[in-house]
Amino acid sequence: MLDAVPSTRSKAGAPDDERVIKLAVLAVGGQGGGVLADWITDVAERNGYVAQSTSVAGVAQRTGATIYYVEMCRDTGRLPVFALSPSQGDVDILIAAELMEAGRAIIRGFVTPERTTLIASSHRIAAVSEKIEPGDGRASSSKVHATAEAAAKRFIAFDMEKIAADNGSMISASLLGALAGSDALPFTRESYEQAIGAGGRGVKASLAAFGAAYDRARGIASAPSGDKTAGPAAAETGSGATAKVSGPQSLLRGWQQLAARVDALPAPVADMALRGLKKVVDYQDVAYGGEYLDRLDRVVALDDAEHAYALSIAAAKHLANAMCYDDMIRVADLKTRSSRDRRVRREVGVKDGSVLQVTEYFHPRIEEFCGTLPAGLGSYIEARPKLAAFLDRRINRGRHIRTDSFAGFAALWFIGGLRRWRRRLLRHKVETAHLERWYALALGQVGQDYALGTEILNCRRLIKGYSDTHARAQSKFDRVLSALDLVKGRPDAADWIRRLREAALKDEKGDMLDGALKTVASLGDSDVPSSWSRLIHREFWCRLGDSNT
Repeated sequence: MLDAVPSTRSKAGAPDDERVIKLAVLAVGGQGGGVLADWITDVAERNGYVAQSTSVAGVAQRTGATIYYVEMCRDTGRLPVFALSPSQGDVDILIAAELMEAGRAIIRGFVTPERTTLIASSHRIAAVSEKIEPGDGRASSSKVHATAEAAAKRFIAFDMEKIAADNGSMISASLLGALAGSDALPFTRESYEQAIGAGGRGVKASLAAFGAAYDRARGIASAPSGDKTAGPAAAETGSGATAKVSGPQSLLRGWQQLAARVDALPAPVADMALRGLKKVVDYQDVAYGGEYLDRLDRVVALDDAEHAYALSIAAAKHLANAMCYDDMIRVADLKTRSSRDRRVRREVGVKDGSVLQVTEYFHPRIEEFCGTLPAGLGSYIEARPKLAAFLDRRINRGRHIRTDSFAGFAALWFIGGLRRWRRRLLRHKVETAHLERWYALALGQVGQDYALGTEILNCRRLIKGYSDTHARAQSKFDRVLSALDLVKGRPDAADWIRRLREAALKDEKGDMLDGALKTVASLGDSDVPSSWSRLIHREFWCRLGDSNT
């Protein structure tokens, strides 16, 4: 909670008995905004007020929230005239069921510093505009918090979604609790609880969420550990790195040896290296973790504290991601883990003893099929277009697999179990070759331009996803690095590569990247394609299997 100081209600403009209280609720589909508006109306009427509730639907679930608007005044025997929708600068209480909805309400002028009590849940639901950006398109929550504190008379914010989920209820109940705890309306707690009880459904859970939010709004209950802003976690090195690891003694000894190698790394690198090591070992095996640290040691030897080990930290992060590429084996492995089954059951709310049916969707292409074959056989098929097209017509179609059935689960479990042979498969050969070229290219620049080498490592962020998504991402990666020869040797070379990477992350189609590449091309007269670009067309798109290309 950001502000728990009680405030006095403004009495300007009309006697207190006749003043109209204006309240707006902004909520998206599924958050119970209509239920919340009905509860508020019921509470007002129980306390001798006349109230009216209206709603203005948004365009869609995340391109515009529904606005529920409630006006109320004490029943004086005269029929009041209420408005149908809120007006700018004329809202006493605004409730936002998600943080960015509070920001949108401020932009629309519904929140004023001399009048409005702003109550918002601090959790986030990513908007469509945030989701479609290939990079990190998230808006800044801290900026919304700072703006809300300045724009509102009072700002009350905490994670009301978590409170609702912890109590098995909907966020509408915790929003009502925050409203009651704010004392923004002149009603008792009991009248709110009576309104919830009158609904007759989910009363116990709703009252529990209401009570928890009420206490938070009044400052009675402290924030749970998940709500507190924590600093960077200390690296789990030494004994901490093995505290949560279990398994056969032979594997534990191997892990302990790897953990000791992480301990020996410079302190700024160790945290990221341990995270990367955990990911790589979980992806494949302990030996694969050793390969990860072997590669990381190469860059640490070139780095120093003068540069704050920025190169090594970037390598620790992006090496792990590059070595843990998504393939059919990885997807099948994740979908058959017991931890995923527990998470799905928890999110769906399956009760003990109930049967959960899960249908997975797969749409493999010939590329994914060949990638899971031994390198020689996969290359043989890809090198023969007619044979590849024949197989693709039989493979390239959507499949729905029921993993709650024995046959469906067994099929995915078998595919996931192929990871023990992953090193012999075509996809691993291609990905490893691509990784080594990228890594050697970055390290080769460190002696002349440390920042440029770091930015080349960071370009690995462009590659992500599976199937078509991976192909598009790798195309952007290749296009960004194709400009390397044009900027290499310039004092701002690293900055140009960073700009190209950020442009590639801005939109899925790559229009912004095309414009940025044209700008880079205008920096010099060289029309010779870079060595990296030649390698791309010769090696990567030809899958390493066609030696005649």
